[in-house]
Amino acid sequence: MPKSTHKPPSTACSLILLGGIELRGVPVAVAGRLLAQSKAVALLSFLLLSPKGRHQRRDRLVGLLWPELDQAHARTVLRKVVHVVRTELGDGVLVGRGDEELMVASDQLSCDACEFTEHVEAGRLARALELYRGELMPGFHLNGCAEFGSWLDQERRIAAQGASAAAWALAVQHEREDRPTEAGKMARKAMQYDASDERVLRRAMLMLQRIGDRAGAIRTFEDFARRLRAELDTDPSPETAALAAAIRKG
Repeated sequence: MPKSTHKPPSTACSLILLGGIELRGVPVAVAGRLLAQSKAVALLSFLLLSPKGRHQRRDRLVGLLWPELDQAHARTVLRKVVHVVRTELGDGVLVGRGDEELMVASDQLSCDACEFTEHVEAGRLARALELYRGELMPGFHLNGCAEFGSWLDQERRIAAQGASAAAWALAVQHEREDRPTEAGKMARKAMQYDASDERVLRRAMLMLQRIGDRAGAIRTFEDFARRLRAELDTDPSPETAALAAAIRKG
């Protein structure tokens, strides 16, 4: 593999994972080369989304990303991927602890998904929702890496549920402060972000009814029902259907 001739960035770059996958703060060619390597993207995303400050063992990483290889060959491939990342982004971007552990240096590579979580946990809900531009790593998949796929599905659910909870908390705040338009907007977002949870749907429908948008409540239910039938060939639960019927009757 020919060596990269560009100079690694002297300031922190950012890996965008919400609503798409981008690498910002580096030349376009560098971003293109790195993002074209799915295992490099998977490695960085797994390390970034690990609890802050926690190193990950190499045997854990090779099991996730190269389950089809024996330990010796998998570790060789991991070393090559680490070398590529350090060549493109700088030696300091991946920090080792001994020969067995790795982590991302947060002052060298930031991540919007990590910032989103920090804002949610700190109660900066509006800022968190500015960062939540969509599903975590949409469309990303590694063939033959079932454990990584399970991990990514869980991370997607956690992020979506965090966005839904943040939107709902803002909806409640807006309703309490007599801002019905903003409350309705946030209630719809809460349902949109966690579209499979009928409890969120029912709360949104009730709020829309309370703020005088009965038509919006019914429309929200009907949109959900259509999607459920199209995707899963099933209907909303009796509890949700009964709520919709009650709202229709006023």
